[in-house]
Amino acid sequence: MARKSNHYLKRRSDRWHYYRRVPKKFAEIDPRGTIRIALNTDSVMVAREKRDRLAEADEALWQTSLAGAHGLDVDIDATKRRHKHAQNRALALGFSFKPIDELLATGNVIDLVERVETVAKAHDPVSEAKVLLGTIEIPKVTIREALELYLTTLSIGERKGKSPDQLRKWRLPKQRAIEHFLALCGNLSMDEIERSHARQFYEWWGERLSPIDGSKGMKPNSANRDLGNLRKLYQAYWTYQGQEDRRNPFRELRFSDSDSDPTPAFSDEWVRSKILAPEALSGLHPQAQLIVSVLIETGCRPSEIANLEPQDIHLDVDVPYISICAKENRELKTKSSKREIPLVGVALSAMRQAPNGFPHYRDRGYLLSASLMKAFKSRGLFELDGQRIYSFRHAFEKRMLEAGLDYGLRCTLMGHKNNRPEYGDGGSLKFRRAELLKIVHLVHKG
Repeated sequence: MARKSNHYLKRRSDRWHYYRRVPKKFAEIDPRGTIRIALNTDSVMVAREKRDRLAEADEALWQTSLAGAHGLDVDIDATKRRHKHAQNRALALGFSFKPIDELLATGNVIDLVERVETVAKAHDPVSEAKVLLGTIEIPKVTIREALELYLTTLSIGERKGKSPDQLRKWRLPKQRAIEHFLALCGNLSMDEIERSHARQFYEWWGERLSPIDGSKGMKPNSANRDLGNLRKLYQAYWTYQGQEDRRNPFRELRFSDSDSDPTPAFSDEWVRSKILAPEALSGLHPQAQLIVSVLIETGCRPSEIANLEPQDIHLDVDVPYISICAKENRELKTKSSKREIPLVGVALSAMRQAPNGFPHYRDRGYLLSASLMKAFKSRGLFELDGQRIYSFRHAFEKRMLEAGLDYGLRCTLMGHKNNRPEYGDGGSLKFRRAELLKIVHLVHKG
């Protein structure tokens, strides 16, 4: 229910309280008269959140008690809704809801005594006992439902600042991990998942990673990502339920990835003779062709160039450059990814043709990647097995290294974290441009 900002809230000194009169129609079933509960916070935002839960709990209590007083069956749609109301009601009474087994296992006698005393004073002790002594049935939440809870509620901080395409890429591996688990073990409830299921999943992945008939087998990255996402979901769900110490069945399950092969870089000669050759990319979307030229001379990630906006492109200055920076609706891969890169060679020529960026591919990195991969494969533009569009980034870094560019400058231009002590800002744009001109591709026309 929508409420006014500070409805049912009162401030005393610097602390907030939940303050509400029991409606007249419920006075006979709730003798509290005026409800006063200290919220133990000086933050109005926290107070409003607690107020909402308390108000919901009171309203659920009144409706349930009213139905009972008139001899009506109380159908709160089963276990999940009853459990939610029990959690809110316990909070309204100054406690957290805990199942009876957990209450007894903790051995906290003082907490247990306080709960019993509160029940004894209650107008409806039978109902309050179910709430405070945790005898209400705990709902069975399946792993698929837990994933939905995580994606919508438990991951607000992770989702903040992501664009729609970044959110899609963030969700995909988590959904894929759950689908793999479901196919193998079924849609188990979260409290049914045991070490045996995690072991079964680990062994299933192990078979997929094992070489067959002389082949190399799959690489561990996908397996470790699945295991990591399942481990994280399990931990986040039970922490949300107040069981932070619950043993994680996916703990310490990981495959070694020591034999991972780096993505091969393009050679300078290949870039000049093949990729920058006239008509090499003809027929491809014009913006994709321009993006390739920018990648070659900046070493940027494809998504960084695809998502440039007009304010990130600086052409009418002494040293033309592009800014790679986070925005309100788009985050950077890492904090160190923020940087300014002078435009030289074919990158400068390309950006002059696209002063407003590349709107066809903005927040559609998947489309850019798919289009370029298809074109490069069909036209024989990959020099070595295992190369991909990211090979431009590796080639840029290799060219800087071989030309003797300073390590700190290389980190700045690549957007890598510099492990050395930082002095200054990585050099002026004029200095950076002078250094990049040492490695610029000289392409002869005609």
